Amino acid sequence: MAVSGDAIASIETDYLVIGAGSAGCVMASRLSEDGRSRVTVLEAGRRDSNPWIHIPIGYGKTIVNPNVNWRFETEAGAEIADRPMYWPRGKVLGGSSSINGLLYIRGQAADYDHWRQLGNAGWSYEDVLPYFRKAEDQENGEDAFHGAGGPLRVSNLVERNPLCEAFIRSGVDAGIPRNDDFNGATQEGIGYYQLTTRRARRCSAAVAYLRPAMKRTNLRVETGALVERILFEGRRAVGAVFRQGERVVTVRAKREVILSAGSIKSPHLLLLSGVGPAEQLSELGVDVVHDLPGVGENLQDHYGALLTYRSREPLTINDLMRSPVRQVIAGLQYAVLRRGPLTISAAQVGAFVRSLPQVATPDIQFLFQTFSHDEYDDGLHAFSGFANAVCPIRPESRGTLRLRSSDPRENPAMQPNYLSAEADRRTLVAAIKIARQVAEKPDIAHYIVDEYAPGPSYSSDDDLLTYARETGLSIAHQVGTCKMGTDPMAVVDPTLRVHGLEGLRVVDASIMPTLVSGNTNAPTIMIAEKAADLMRGQAKP
Repeated sequence: MAVSGDAIASIETDYLVIGAGSAGCVMASRLSEDGRSRVTVLEAGRRDSNPWIHIPIGYGKTIVNPNVNWRFETEAGAEIADRPMYWPRGKVLGGSSSINGLLYIRGQAADYDHWRQLGNAGWSYEDVLPYFRKAEDQENGEDAFHGAGGPLRVSNLVERNPLCEAFIRSGVDAGIPRNDDFNGATQEGIGYYQLTTRRARRCSAAVAYLRPAMKRTNLRVETGALVERILFEGRRAVGAVFRQGERVVTVRAKREVILSAGSIKSPHLLLLSGVGPAEQLSELGVDVVHDLPGVGENLQDHYGALLTYRSREPLTINDLMRSPVRQVIAGLQYAVLRRGPLTISAAQVGAFVRSLPQVATPDIQFLFQTFSHDEYDDGLHAFSGFANAVCPIRPESRGTLRLRSSDPRENPAMQPNYLSAEADRRTLVAAIKIARQVAEKPDIAHYIVDEYAPGPSYSSDDDLLTYARETGLSIAHQVGTCKMGTDPMAVVDPTLRVHGLEGLRVVDASIMPTLVSGNTNAPTIMIAEKAADLMRGQAKP
């Protein structure tokens, strides 16, 4: 039962879920499916009614739209030419799963085994694979790695541009093995990405989980609800206060509060509520509920560089956007057949490669795109172009998130410290060089007029690092700010309970102790599936 805008001053519930993003939608669905437990969800954004959310190529519009996007900006980074970095994050039902690039990537088995080695019992690959499978409705059917019949539809790319085929063949020619399933037995190789789409429409967490659950009378969803603080009685979380327009509303949670506001807003809300480094909070006049030094620490993200090419043939999305006739044709293709260029994801072809032969598993990701751009707000290039975004996928750089003030409407100060680790700089330069080797192979070289960026003047390792520092971008995979663990800087334990507090869990990408080797939406949904089982196994009827 979805309501928003009722004349209410307080709400009583069993479970309070803060944030209706990738994790929050899962939690709302799973915790309410018994039909008895009252579940209330608070989402700062609006309903996912914008049509561009649901058309796959609409990513190009939602990535900059402030109506569905927080449009965060970081502090300037010393290692990236003193630039701030734009961070798109979803502010809408479905969260970032409603505005992301639609790629379904889990990461490597070793990522989760490493979590277990860090002291997080129950989070090895063997432990989490059943939850990936539980969530999944795989177009290619069920097998040892994939599930069928789950809420999240995972589909094959419908539109296969000749540029994509040529890039894959050139990758194989350069020694990268062909891989038709990055989420199967091995991640290494080159091939097509799979998408979180169903019948060529985005299958966000809101579509997959929340919308079906909203038919239940025991589920309440409040949109436009900016949570100002979590309420505590002693060390127990008992609810939250949110602002909805001019109204201030209190929610009281009988069982638990689940914080699923994402890697930026979850630590932000903990800090606003007095949970975090005591000295930092006291300086800003925030009453300290619990001194927890790890809140806002351990910030990680994927940082990449773009190699952009001028195309010899008008096969790119740039060409489509310059032609009203082609736009009409593409619209009709999509409306009638659910085919054509409007069905594509942000990247269509991927590759996972090793920076050096002695590296145990791939540490570089390619995201090949049949369009090109510089800054997101500037739109696509005016020429026929395509690009390959490359990034190290296991960065060693760590950043921080801090309160600017005690005002919940003011975003926190985010300093990702991109490229502060020498290994990240070295791996990113290697990624650019490997990508250039692929681009020199005949199949894709046939389509290339020239390398628009970095361009031939950037040739040495120092040149390439300078280019990456001056023009690189976030791949928008922020994690780690409420990390799971048992060490003094951990924020949650392996059951995702906040250390030292009762009745409060964090369930989203912020709990990842280390960044997974690839995109983060599928792992975030897995985390929530597992968290729901942890809670239902412990909660009394």
